[in-house]
Amino acid sequence: MAAAKVAITIDQRLLERIDELVAHKRFPNRSRAIQDAVREKLERLERGRLARECAKLNPKREQRLADEGLAGDLSEWPEF
Repeated sequence: MAAAKVAITIDQRLLERIDELVAHKRFPNRSRAIQDAVREKLERLERGRLARECAKLNPKREQRLADEGLAGDLSEWPEF
């Protein structure tokens, strides 16, 4: 995947902590450390969104829909 160059403003102490991780070989460079952190945060936000949407589901209604779908599908399956 192609990478785009961007400029950011970051708290000095946070940058020092990133530099410590780079110095201890946890990341090859600052860019990789920040890129990985942003990716991880975006993934967490997406998982949170999925969890919120799942919480809106009514388990009993979903089970009824699943059972209803299975009943109709079974008649269409060939015998083994």
